[in-house]
Amino acid sequence: MSGFRDRLNRWMYGRYGSDQLNRFIMVVTVVCLFLSVLTRFTLFYWLSVVGIILMYFRLLSRNITRRSAENTKYLRMTAGIRGAFARFNNRRKDKTHCYFKCPSCRQTVRVPKGKGRISITCPKCRTEFIKKT
Repeated sequence: MSGFRDRLNRWMYGRYGSDQLNRFIMVVTVVCLFLSVLTRFTLFYWLSVVGIILMYFRLLSRNITRRSAENTKYLRMTAGIRGAFARFNNRRKDKTHCYFKCPSCRQTVRVPKGKGRISITCPKCRTEFIKKT
């Protein structure tokens, strides 16, 4: 099996490979394929075919600078959405702190859990507000 892996690695040498944009295209392609099976609507089928072709084109491309620029542009466009999901996941996993928004400037303030009713001072605008942790 390692002989096949070595041949594949040699063949892929100098090619772009996979990145976040390819993963996004793959998810959209699978969703379109699933919708085409459910609805029998041929537009979803052809969108999935185009997605597969585009995914393999990017995967096997030797123009690394252009593919990297496409991925960077995609990452810049989706930075806000990805950041919001990352903040949500971090807050969900944080078992020792509560997060509150300042009522005047909307700054997020992190305070320890289990302290009861406390007075919180916003570090940005110095507004005080009382919350239960």
